[in-house]
Parts: sequence; C-alpha cells; structure tokens
Amino acid sequence: MFTHDDMWRAIDRLAAGFGYSPSGLAKKAGLDPTTFNKSKRVSSDGKPRWPSTESLSKILAVTGATMSDFIALIGMNADDTANHATIPMMNAALAGKNGHFDSDGHPAGNSWDEYAFPAAAALRDKYIYALEINGDALAPVYREGDLLVVSPEANIRRGDRVVVRTAKGEIIIHELRRQAANKIELKSIDGTATARNLMPADVSWMARIIWVSQ
Repeated sequence: MFTHDDMWRAIDRLAAGFGYSPSGLAKKAGLDPTTFNKSKRVSSDGKPRWPSTESLSKILAVTGATMSDFIALIGMNADDTANHATIPMMNAALAGKNGHFDSDGHPAGNSWDEYAFPAAAALRDKYIYALEINGDALAPVYREGDLLVVSPEANIRRGDRVVVRTAKGEIIIHELRRQAANKIELKSIDGTATARNLMPADVSWMARIIWVSQ
C-alpha cells in the first residue's frame, strides 16, 4: 500500500525528472505554485494529507507521463533496478553524426551505451533513448551530465522541449513554440530569447523530451 510520503516523493521525482521544482511543476500544470509545498502536505492539526486527484491528473497531463510511470516513481530508489529497462544512451554531442539514427529518428547502429529507465515508460515506446549533455551550452535548464530521455513516438505539443535533427544533420535541443504546415518555430532554452524558425523540409525528425535525470 502506498503511503502519503510515497505519493509526495513521487511528485518530487516527477518534477525533478522534467527539470522543475515542485512549485515549478505545479505552475506549469496551471495549479497554485504552492500546491506541492511541504506545508501543504500536512493538515493544520499535523495529520498527513494526500495530493488531490485533480493535481495528479494535471501534472501527468502536462508532462505526458502515465499513471504507470508515476507508480514506478513511487518504488524507485538509488539502488532499485527491478522496475527499470535498459534503453540506448549516447553523448548528445555525438548524436548528429551519421549512422546513429534511422530516417524516423529511431536509434540505430552499435555505438550506443545503455541507461536504466522506468520500465513502464520504456515499454510504451520501444524506440525511447537517452542523450547525455556535455558542456553548459543549455544552462541553466540543462547542465553537463544531465540525461535527456527522448521518445520518438510521443505526441508533441506547444511548449514541449524537443530534440530536432535538421536535414543537414544538425541536432538541436529547443522548445517548440508553434508547428504549422509551412513553419516550425523553436525557442532556445539556454536562457536567451533566441528563436529559430525552420521550414518542414529542413527538419528530418523531431522527438519530445519526456524525462530528465539531473
């Protein structure tokens, strides 16, 4: 049986996995930023409280995680691999080289390392993979050593952080601002307001970042 602490710990892990603080995830989901504060986890008389089903539904929707993913987070700890699957992993700086992806953006070739990721999420997309960040070009959002878990099969929505491979072979990591029939608008996530507009013909594939290990 799950405890109150289990549920709140899973929310904290979900937030951290997507690069948010608990208050940042609440705000992203359209909730009051204090929804997941420590003070909200106990009632006025000191009894533990459960997170509401509405708040859980909203944070799962905004991250794209499923309830199975959330339950897997409840059981995770630093030494727990029983609920994990092995997925391909590569340094992001090397990913743009030929032979590492097929034409659909699925991992290809034998140059990939391995990374353990919650099995429930990995089973939803058999092509899921991880990219390791090197350097601080994407700081403060992503820093050296962070692992971005990418799902080629996940639906992409406005505001999602994505990995894009251009027709020239360049790999870029941006936020999707807008996708139309004649233009794809991307926003930098390196702390600047720089935008990049691409024609659909200039993009080989685009995949959503669904998880971040920091």
